[in-house]
Amino acid sequence: MTATVPLPWGPHTPRATPLDLAAGGGRPTSRTVFSAAHVVADPYADISPDDPAAVDWESTLAFRRHLWSHGLGVAEAMDTAQRGMGLDWAGAAELIRRSAAEAKAVGGRIACGVGTDQLLPSSEPTLAEVRSAYEEQLALAEANGVQPILMASRALAKAAQGPEGYLATYAHLLRQSREPVILHWLGPMFDPALEGYWGSADLDEATDTFLKVIAEHPDKVDGIKISLLDAAREIDVRRRLPSGVRCYTGDDFNYPELIAGDERGFSHALLGIFDSLGPLAAHAVRVLDTGDTAGFRTLLDPTVELSRHLFQPPTRFYKTGVVFLAWLAGHQDHFTMAGGLQSARSLPHLAKAYELADGLGLFPDPDLAAHRMRALLAVQGGTR
Repeated sequence: MTATVPLPWGPHTPRATPLDLAAGGGRPTSRTVFSAAHVVADPYADISPDDPAAVDWESTLAFRRHLWSHGLGVAEAMDTAQRGMGLDWAGAAELIRRSAAEAKAVGGRIACGVGTDQLLPSSEPTLAEVRSAYEEQLALAEANGVQPILMASRALAKAAQGPEGYLATYAHLLRQSREPVILHWLGPMFDPALEGYWGSADLDEATDTFLKVIAEHPDKVDGIKISLLDAAREIDVRRRLPSGVRCYTGDDFNYPELIAGDERGFSHALLGIFDSLGPLAAHAVRVLDTGDTAGFRTLLDPTVELSRHLFQPPTRFYKTGVVFLAWLAGHQDHFTMAGGLQSARSLPHLAKAYELADGLGLFPDPDLAAHRMRALLAVQGGTR
């Protein structure tokens, strides 16, 4: 009999067997599905939390190969990779170069975040400086043959004086982009510095500006990623998009219903939670490919409780739970994060994440996950 795990609220008996989700199922066909992917830190780097991240490149790339092997695309150098929370632009640029080469080697789909994080957080940039920073990152993405994702910019939020600054900046970038991009609207729950993005704290006004950018350049916008944790607003925006422009849900609270869609359309996916759900998510969407919406929901609906737990406020610290689950699942050998972010969630929060993930059968080796959970509890919680 498997030994129990002494969680803070009582003993937990680990699941005996994981879900049987072997790699090699192929890419989903009815939806385009990206997983934003985390980075694996080097636990033996002698650095402080304020130093540039030291990345374990082999483990980081191995995790991307894991996602590709299940048919998922990788959204690289995004919020999940700790952009602006441990990973600076130099590290992100190296990550993009390495992941792009790996994607070509294995035939994996990849898109990457393009932002302005080479500008210092303490600076007061002009719009011209913001455009230049975006251009530098856009050029890197294009040089490495990856689809750009124009990320929301803290610097642009500072520099733009109302909607006009956003309209002018995005119009400039879209005109010079070689290929259609994905536009990213990241809400302040993920990054408080993005409050009032698109020139207004009123979401209706901000939505109108966002849609105006797209309407004026539909040939340069492959799709939009909305991360506002507001299903009704995403559906409203989705229905107002020009023909041919996709909506990629970034709603880690409501993704099953948004991906399943309704009689008027559906969302594709670009989600941080798919870092943890990769094999199950890919399998669920392949079930949806067959027209079996009920089967898709039966597989994916039970995962929402875990996702809402990981993304609970302060939402920006969800990366801690994502990396924690990757460690428990055996995708990396340690629970050290860039910037010391492993300390951003409490021990009870992590214990609950373990319990929920184990209940879903997400750990390929439940005994390994249980052993690591016991070790963490012993080190951080001691004995009672």
